[in-house]
Amino acid sequence: MTAVTTSPQPLVFALPAPDISAWRAGNTGTEGVWHFDSGLSGRHVMVSALVHGNELCGAWALKGLLEAGLRPVRGKLTLAFCNLEAFDRFDPLSHDASRFTDEDLNRQWLDERIDAGDTIERRRAAALRPFVAQADWLLDIHSMHEPSAPLLLTGIQPRNLQLARAMRSPEHIVVDAGHKDGVRMRDYGRFGLADGTGEGQGGDTRSLLIECGFHGDPASRAVAQDQCVRFFEQSGVLDADALARQLPGWRLPDAPRQWALEVTGPVVATSSAFRFVEPYTGLEVIEKAGTVIGDNDGVPVTTPYDDCVLVMPSVRQARAGVTVVRYASRCAL
Repeated sequence: MTAVTTSPQPLVFALPAPDISAWRAGNTGTEGVWHFDSGLSGRHVMVSALVHGNELCGAWALKGLLEAGLRPVRGKLTLAFCNLEAFDRFDPLSHDASRFTDEDLNRQWLDERIDAGDTIERRRAAALRPFVAQADWLLDIHSMHEPSAPLLLTGIQPRNLQLARAMRSPEHIVVDAGHKDGVRMRDYGRFGLADGTGEGQGGDTRSLLIECGFHGDPASRAVAQDQCVRFFEQSGVLDADALARQLPGWRLPDAPRQWALEVTGPVVATSSAFRFVEPYTGLEVIEKAGTVIGDNDGVPVTTPYDDCVLVMPSVRQARAGVTVVRYASRCAL
């Protein structure tokens, strides 16, 4: 098979950017960050949005939570609009341009990078770091470059996979070891510790990253809302009845089944000339090992094993060193 031309096509933004001006100041002294304390013992739960400035679904979800006056009945709740400077640059006709300002905020979560403070994103990470460090449970809301079904990313800790199963949605759960370019917020500090490290260390922490769908798809907003409801219920900060009353219509039907997709490795472009042989949209199961799926500067790219799943294929940002797809094996949960 020969590679087809898969140059990114303009994608329609049916989901507008929300007006968050009323909520921008926050109530913590840190712009964009809100914190509420029930006064009762319980988990400290954090929901973060706009880690990338073009991911609108999470901003809509946080705005909805604030407008509903949601408060924890146990424990504490922190809501954070993260990369406000990148969001201020948002343009639906050039949405990739507002992914970040200087560099990807979701690759900076090492203390030495944050402490350097030499970019806008690292300085913003420094402002957000105390809230992330204090949280017990974290839901980080994201969206995708391309239209695709939602994916819940757990990291490699079994405790996060257990939570994803308890949430009963979405259908596809990605078990991944992180990103080669830097540490995500989801894996910062205690969140990155292995299971069994003890209470107050990694033991009771949970962290999930939800990819809700394409940035501009209104369905991504519905997924973000649904994931908030499920996450809050599992955390115990609110119960199901209170969530149904305060956030009517937010919970979507459970997934009919769930699959664990264990990422086994990336395909990294050697230049912007990388091409796939088919217009893959993600979650394709390639039956036979050795099947050609792309061309990397004249080198065929083939699947490494039977029933190989393609996770988040995209050439929209293809250039040397950029991951264009991940391989995963799957099993039913």
